[in-house]
Amino acid sequence: MRYFNLSLAIVFTLFAALQYNDPDPYIWIPIYGYAAILCFQAFRGKFFKNACLAGLLICAAYAVYLFIDKDGVLSWARDHEAESLVQTMKATKPWIEESREFGGLLIVIVALGLNYMKAVKK
Repeated sequence: MRYFNLSLAIVFTLFAALQYNDPDPYIWIPIYGYAAILCFQAFRGKFFKNACLAGLLICAAYAVYLFIDKDGVLSWARDHEAESLVQTMKATKPWIEESREFGGLLIVIVALGLNYMKAVKK
């Protein structure tokens, strides 16, 4: 689990760095940065239960919004026949962008959830 957290910290740092040209970097750089910091601290053996829980709640609420938004994941699956999310990296269709963002949030939620469970056990 220790090196899994180090790997996640590196990946989330890279995710944050790649957000500079995103339409909404002010949302995604803090989300990925927050996850990177908590995963790095977990790698060091420091688990912050309340910080993980706060991140989980915020990311889960945002994920629900992206799921049900008019151009969200449901729209992508239902109205646009789940067209490829990787056809081009420039997302010109809002349902593609929001579905990708939803996927990023799921990764963060899983990472913070695992660290939260570890923090509760300690």
